[in-house]
Amino acid sequence: MKHTLSLTAIFAAGVFGLASLGAAAENPHKEAIQGPFTQGSQVTEQCIECHEDHAKDFMKSSHWTWELEQKLPGRTVKRGKKNAINNFCTSIAGNEPRCTSCHAGYGWKDNNFDFSDMTKVDCLVCHDTTGTYVKDPAGAGEALAKVNLERVAQNVGMPVRDNCGSCHFYGGGGDAVKHGDLDSSMAYPDKATDVHMDSDGNDFQCQTCHTTQQHQITGNAMGVSPGGENDIGCENCHDSAPHANKRLNTHTASVACQTCHIPFFARNEPTKMSWDWSTAGSDQEETVDEYGKHTFMKKKGSFVWGKMVKPEYAWYNGKADAYMVGDKMDPSKVTKLTSPLGDITDKTAKIYPFKVHRGKQIYDKKQNIFVTAKVYGKGGYWKEFDWDKAAKLGMEANQALAQQGIKYSGEHGFAETEMWWRINHMVSPKDQALKCNDCHNKGTRLDWQALGYDGDPMKNKKGAKHAK
Repeated sequence: MKHTLSLTAIFAAGVFGLASLGAAAENPHKEAIQGPFTQGSQVTEQCIECHEDHAKDFMKSSHWTWELEQKLPGRTVKRGKKNAINNFCTSIAGNEPRCTSCHAGYGWKDNNFDFSDMTKVDCLVCHDTTGTYVKDPAGAGEALAKVNLERVAQNVGMPVRDNCGSCHFYGGGGDAVKHGDLDSSMAYPDKATDVHMDSDGNDFQCQTCHTTQQHQITGNAMGVSPGGENDIGCENCHDSAPHANKRLNTHTASVACQTCHIPFFARNEPTKMSWDWSTAGSDQEETVDEYGKHTFMKKKGSFVWGKMVKPEYAWYNGKADAYMVGDKMDPSKVTKLTSPLGDITDKTAKIYPFKVHRGKQIYDKKQNIFVTAKVYGKGGYWKEFDWDKAAKLGMEANQALAQQGIKYSGEHGFAETEMWWRINHMVSPKDQALKCNDCHNKGTRLDWQALGYDGDPMKNKKGAKHAK
């Protein structure tokens, strides 16, 4: 059974949506795919009759493995969503059916998931063109029971923003929660939201910039892949001296394009800026803010949300450091779970914009390590409101801790953390970019001292300068 049009041919048709493909993308699959289906893996069994090589390629990607081998300062690690400590729900360990609802696979319920089983690959989440394919929010990657899997499978095509956004817009448990520059408004943005993805303008799809070969997608999120080496950048398309004004072009040696051209993130939807778990479990009244977002929930603690947020700025040389499961921490200090590398003396670094998500999360007081807590499901904190039980179960479920022989000591506290997220999306039109006086003269956009300068370098010519 062979399709008359392969996915390779579909991919070759272009990356700007499905309009040019039309029935050509659908009819071969209507002839080749026959249901009914009760679960996604049954669809995949038919997909791989023709597309086994595509599935093999996909299974090499971090979208499947949720980890990459990468270099951090002084060590090489395997890291990704699979084993990263975060300051949202702390870790996927023990929380898999909820967290893995965004895995591009079926059935990752616990540590026994078989990553070599090709039938578990979810082809539909990326290739659905009907707009009807929805994952069960707590189904370990399975589709909702109401989804007509046969219809979806017979109408596959090139991914569009909605396909990628079904997970990336909703990371962290809701719309706009995690990234700040990725949310539902990016599905069909206007020009003011993103000049590249403007649905009435350039109408870029995600893979216009995140170019893809053999299912290997360029670009890494610093939060889970701080040492990732397949970054993409503005200079993939733009000249390194893109301005008519020569003085502006001198900035590109030390200032990232994003710094001036993304003056705000969370333009339309509020994003979570901090999460304090230490207040969870108290019986105070649940509250909401001006955006209608919870500022306190008994099962989750306290939150701060932001909209039209100014980024924070730091030197970034393309690499980052990260806290790994089992690393020692100092509870009296703020632990940076991920943070950019680079400083004013680093010739490869530029001033870059970030969302900094701040947290206060559970740690083991005897061992001084952060806990991977079980919050979801049987025995989880959201049901039992018992931190010791949640810590014990979550750490038992964590393979990285088990390999190190680390178990919960029985005593916990809460410590402050930061996660730094690069801001790359929501690029403003050029007339809305930062102006000279936003940073210089009396402008306060940049904290010059924090960046290593002796004040505004436009005024203080003898002050520290970036060694380019």
